[in-house]
Amino acid sequence: MRLLTGIQPSGDLHIGNYFGSIKQMIDAQQSSDTFAFIANYHAMSSGNGGKKLAQLTMQTATDFLSLGIDPDKSTFWVQSDSKEVLELYWILSAFTPMGLLERAHSYKDKIAKGISANHSLFSYPVLMAADILLYSPDIVPVGKDQIQHVEIARDIAVKFNNEYGDIFKIPEFKIEENVATVPGTDGQKMSKSYGNTVNIFGEEKKQLKTIKKIITENVAMEEPKEYVNCNVYNMAKLFLDHTQLEDLQNRYVCGGEGHGHFKLYLGEVMWEYFRPYREKREYYINNQNEVRDILNSGAQKARDVTQPMMEKIRTATGISY
Repeated sequence: MRLLTGIQPSGDLHIGNYFGSIKQMIDAQQSSDTFAFIANYHAMSSGNGGKKLAQLTMQTATDFLSLGIDPDKSTFWVQSDSKEVLELYWILSAFTPMGLLERAHSYKDKIAKGISANHSLFSYPVLMAADILLYSPDIVPVGKDQIQHVEIARDIAVKFNNEYGDIFKIPEFKIEENVATVPGTDGQKMSKSYGNTVNIFGEEKKQLKTIKKIITENVAMEEPKEYVNCNVYNMAKLFLDHTQLEDLQNRYVCGGEGHGHFKLYLGEVMWEYFRPYREKREYYINNQNEVRDILNSGAQKARDVTQPMMEKIRTATGISY
């Protein structure tokens, strides 16, 4: 089974990113033919300058390799290194009704937030359709906000296939129903847009300073504490096994410790959990050419799929003559 996912190069990763999607992607390598690309063409619609986008692309590659993307078990590349995706993007545009794009929730949401309207933002779903259909995945894991984009890809593929035959595999989207919703420091879902994140990588003191800002109830130290709705507990439980979780619950209900103690504990647990990933990241930071070599190798593996697929599409559409 082939699984495809795109990764936006958007900066520092936080624990919501990790437990919400990255960990599932890493685990999927063990049983699926995993294709994962850094979506730098898509990131251009966010308005990043050239130097910033290049820096974010390398940072994202470094971070994902550090967290467990295995180039021997998956195909990992940068979107722009497989140029066929842009050719397919143009071809698919001829099969995409304007009304389909005008109904896209993501476009309307971004415009409502004040992002300037432009063609790349408007046609984003067509490029995403090319990303998907070019690699013939069985499954595309997405968040609920991206379901519509997979449905658009399916609609375009059906319309194309109706005219030219069964060229494209019709993909299915997959929502990970059991993925934890990671609370931010304010109790809302952790998100950069809310400014409530706890980053994975960085200085220990800075990370602990962020953890100390987590909003908690005001309860006297000697009193028992309620843990079920405690933001500190709900972050900590992501890192703990069953026995450790029971021990933490007992500490809450027994009293004698304040939320400050639990925040210090969360900081220690989190720092230790990501220790091997930090060490691996330090290696890759000092060996950026190796990261580039991995991406180049992944791009070649991707092109081994895209080039015969595009030749098939060119023949069907008459572009090859």
